[in-house]
Amino acid sequence: MLPFVLEKAKTAEEAIAAAAAGARFIAGGTTLVDLMREEVERPERLVDINALPLADIRVEGDVLVLGALARMSDVAAHPDVQRIQPLIAESLIEGASPQLRNMATIGGNLLQRVRCPYFRMLDAPCNKHEPGSGCAAIDGLHAGHAILGTSNHCIATHPSDLAVALVALDATMRVSGPQGERSFAVDDLFRLPGDTPHLEHTLLPGELIMEVRVPAGGSSRRARYLKVRDRASYEFALVSVAAALSMEGRVIRQARLAAGGVGTRPWRLRPVEEALIGKAPDRQVFEAAAQLAVREARPLPHNHYKLELLPRTIVRALEMTGEVA
Repeated sequence: MLPFVLEKAKTAEEAIAAAAAGARFIAGGTTLVDLMREEVERPERLVDINALPLADIRVEGDVLVLGALARMSDVAAHPDVQRIQPLIAESLIEGASPQLRNMATIGGNLLQRVRCPYFRMLDAPCNKHEPGSGCAAIDGLHAGHAILGTSNHCIATHPSDLAVALVALDATMRVSGPQGERSFAVDDLFRLPGDTPHLEHTLLPGELIMEVRVPAGGSSRRARYLKVRDRASYEFALVSVAAALSMEGRVIRQARLAAGGVGTRPWRLRPVEEALIGKAPDRQVFEAAAQLAVREARPLPHNHYKLELLPRTIVRALEMTGEVA
């Protein structure tokens, strides 16, 4: 690990000023420290933000509010989260080992870097850590890589399970920076790689995530998160699906779906949602709608199996929502 300077911020204003001057925020450090050890990330200055009062978990009216420094384990175990948004609790439990959940924060989870092995190899071309150098995964081993939202410059998947659930639930986030505060959809945080894959999010220099807000709705309780992976213990998704349905009798009135493990960002499945509305929840309906998820997919030889695995995972996730009491 290369030398760096560590300072602690007592207020959000101090943290933002340090970041605007070039420092990197650090809280749980579960991704950043790993990358610093491997010298993929080489910050010269870190600002510890753990002392900031941003760890609240609360309900405001019909909105669940998650502070950016709330730990994943605390959010997953919180009774209000389990009562109002069990999909979030499920995605957090599936997203990391207990040890990591005890350290990792909500804000850090959303901003974690990709898990492409070539990104972590300093001797492999990767446009994320050296723009213009190329993408080793395209002609290399890419069984776990994306089939949606890819470009000729990057095919890495976004790793966050929580982000998939938040995108499906139309969550928003509040950030603060040198130009003041602003709010926007969590879905708008993530960039497609295009020809600038090193730019992964839309935060402005110095901006700090303050909180995430998740609206409650008729689909909040009838929701499940299904993650398919190489092993049952802690592992990143090959394909994952967050599914939430709102029913009126035997008719689907609202559907919210997003997928992980298949896109270069958390992937909202809007064509699938639209195909479900007004239909009865049966397997044939689910199968027909699920096929729409792969219409624009661009698989490569090693990840071609995701063309079949994604629709199957969507169908099973939708079936699981009907098993919720």
